[in-house]
Amino acid sequence: KATVSVLYWLTLPKMVLAELGGQISTALSNLSRNTAIDDAAIDAMLADISRALLMADVNVKLVGQFRNAVKTKVTLDDGSQGKKKLVQNAVFAEMLRLLDPGTKPYVPVRGRPNVVMTVGLQGSGKTTTCTKYALYYQRKGWKVGLVCADTFRAGAYDQLKQNAAKSKLRFYGSLTETDPVVIAREGVAKFKEDGCEIIVVDTSGRHKQETSLFDEMKQISDATEPDDIIFVMDSAIGQAAQDQALAFKEKVKVGSVIITKLDGHAKGGGALSAVAATKSPIIFIGTGEHFEDFKAFQPKSFLSSLLGMGDFAGLMEKLEDAGIDHKSEIYQRLADGVFTLRDMYEHLQNILSLGPMGQFMDMLPGMPKGLLKGQEAEQSNRLKVFMTLMDSMCDKELDHSQVKKIMTPERIARISKGAGRSPMDVQDLLKAYVKFEEMVKKMGKLNFKQMAKDPASMSRGTHGSQSQMQQLAKAVNPQVLKKLGGQAGLANMMKGLTGGGGPGGGAGGMPDMAQLAQQMQGMMGGLGGKGGKGGLGNLAAMMGGLGGKGGRR
Repeated sequence: KATVSVLYWLTLPKMVLAELGGQISTALSNLSRNTAIDDAAIDAMLADISRALLMADVNVKLVGQFRNAVKTKVTLDDGSQGKKKLVQNAVFAEMLRLLDPGTKPYVPVRGRPNVVMTVGLQGSGKTTTCTKYALYYQRKGWKVGLVCADTFRAGAYDQLKQNAAKSKLRFYGSLTETDPVVIAREGVAKFKEDGCEIIVVDTSGRHKQETSLFDEMKQISDATEPDDIIFVMDSAIGQAAQDQALAFKEKVKVGSVIITKLDGHAKGGGALSAVAATKSPIIFIGTGEHFEDFKAFQPKSFLSSLLGMGDFAGLMEKLEDAGIDHKSEIYQRLADGVFTLRDMYEHLQNILSLGPMGQFMDMLPGMPKGLLKGQEAEQSNRLKVFMTLMDSMCDKELDHSQVKKIMTPERIARISKGAGRSPMDVQDLLKAYVKFEEMVKKMGKLNFKQMAKDPASMSRGTHGSQSQMQQLAKAVNPQVLKKLGGQAGLANMMKGLTGGGGPGGGAGGMPDMAQLAQQMQGMMGGLGGKGGKGGLGNLAAMMGGLGGKGGRR
C-alpha cells in the first residue's frame, strides 16, 4: 500500500503554493455546499486536499498523518459544533501542525547586542537574505551591522558591501584577511563597541559533504558565540530540506530557519512541512529578489493567507510599523466630510509608508493574489508625481475645499513648472482628487459597524434604496473592481473583513475574523464614529485611487 502511494505521488504534477491554497479552499467550499455532511462527503474533501498537498511536494507520510488526524477529530465529535465548522476547523488545525513545530524561535532583545549567524548551502540566497534580515530590523528602529565572513566564494565581499550600501546598513569585511574566523570575531567585536543591537554574520555556503567548511562554520560559531544560528534554505530542494536541516543541526546549534525563493516554486509546500518536521521554527520567508520581498513567518497567518482568509497579523504589523494613527487629525476631518488636497497628500504618504502595495493587498481576505503584480512601480510612481505637484502648491490651493474652482490656467502652469511636470499632470491630479473626494462622500453613507454585526446587511436595500454593497462598488476603482470579480468578488472580500466569511475562531481553529475585523477597523478606520460612519476608509481610498494611468478612469 505504501509503494502504491509513493508511485501515485510521483505521477502527480507539481503545483505552486498559491495553487495549493486555491485547491484546499475549493475542497472546503464544495463541502460547505453539501446539504448533508456524511462520511462520503468528508472522504471526498480529504481526498481532494490530500491530492493537493502531494502535488505541492508534501511528504506522503505527513499527508497520511494529516488525513487520519482530521478523520479522528471528526469521528470524536461531541456534537457541540456544527458539522461543517468542525470539519473546517479540523482541517485548519491539522494543516497548522504541518507548518508549526511548536518550538519557539529566538527573539532579539532591545538594548543589547544580538549576534545572528547565518549558514546554508551554496546558491540558497544566503547573502541577500542577510541583507533582508538586517534591513527588516533597521526599519523597525534597531541599530544593525553586517559582517562578511565568507572568504570562500568570489564576489561575496563585494555583493554584501554593495547590498549594505544600497540599504544604508553598517558593514564590516576584509579583502586582505583570509581567515573567516578572524573576520567574524573582529567584526562582531567592532559592532558591539558601536552599540549595534543586531549583528548579522554571513558565512560561506557549503554542502553536506564538505567537512572542512562545516568545521569552519563550527569555529566561527565558537568565536562569535551567536545568540541565534539561522539556516537559510532554498525552497527548491523540497522534501530534501529535512535531511539538510538535520545535517546542519548536527554540527551547530541551528535555532531557526529562513526559506527563500517561495515566490512560485513547485516544492515550497514540501520544504515548509519538511523543515517543521525537524522541529526547527521558520522565522522568515523570502518571496522575491527585492529587499522588500521578505516576510516574518507566522504559521497561522501564513495558512490563513494561503486559504484566502487574509493575513491580519501581518496587516496589523505593517500598519503599526508605518505609524498610521486612525485618531490623527486627517481622519477626524474625513469623519466630518472634509477632504482637501492637503488631506490627500497626507493620505498618500500613509499609503506609500506601507511599502509595496501588492504585498499589502495580498494580506486582505478575499483579495486575489497578485492583484497589482507588475503595476506596483507604476502605481507608486504615479502617487509620487501627485505629491511632487502638491509640493509646488501654495497653502490656499492645498487647503481650499473647492480647489477646482480656483485652478486657473495660470495656477496650473505655475504648479507644473515648479514641479518639473506638464500641465496635463496637474489636470490628472485634480481628476484623481475629485474621485477621492467622491469616494469619501460615498463611504460616509456606509455603515461598516452594521456590516460587522450583520454581513447580510451589505446586500440589502431599504425602501428601494441601493444596498451598501452597491454603494461600496461605486466607490471602488472600476479596474480594481473588475480584478476582484465584480460586485460578487467585492462582497466576498468584505465578508472576510467584517467576519462574515468562513468559520469563526476556536481553540486551534480558524481565526476569529470578526475580532480581527474590529482591530483592523480601529487601525484603518478614520471614517468611524460620527453619523454611524464605519471604518475601512483608508482601505477604500486605496482601492478607489488605484488603477488607471495618469488618473484617468
